[in-house]
Amino acid sequence: MSHLLKISTQKRSKMLDITVQVQAEVKKQDIKQGLCILYCPHTTAGVTINENADPSVRQDILAQLEKLVPLKGDYSHLEGNADAHIKASIMGSSVTVIIEESRLKLGTWQGIFFCEFDGPRQRKLFMNIIAAD
Repeated sequence: MSHLLKISTQKRSKMLDITVQVQAEVKKQDIKQGLCILYCPHTTAGVTINENADPSVRQDILAQLEKLVPLKGDYSHLEGNADAHIKASIMGSSVTVIIEESRLKLGTWQGIFFCEFDGPRQRKLFMNIIAAD
């Protein structure tokens, strides 16, 4: 089953916790066992799994990505968002999460994050749920 999540970002760089949205869709589809695949079709945004208990982790990740790949650098790409393309490649364009007993099988401190690097924008995230039943 496919589903489209629409995401509105408000800043140039932001990690948005989308765990609740994804879990709600899994519950709505009434899938007991299976896989949830999330795919980001944008070249300046990504998706990842990391700690969602302490918001400072997100701040640290974004700060270190900015140090590693600064907004202004010696880039050949002329649109002014080369850093966003690189950051999106580092974070990745997809994640897969096991579904067990209609719940995402995430670790205690884990959450799913949409990673914006060239906002603010209107974004899409494709979600495909594959039932194992």
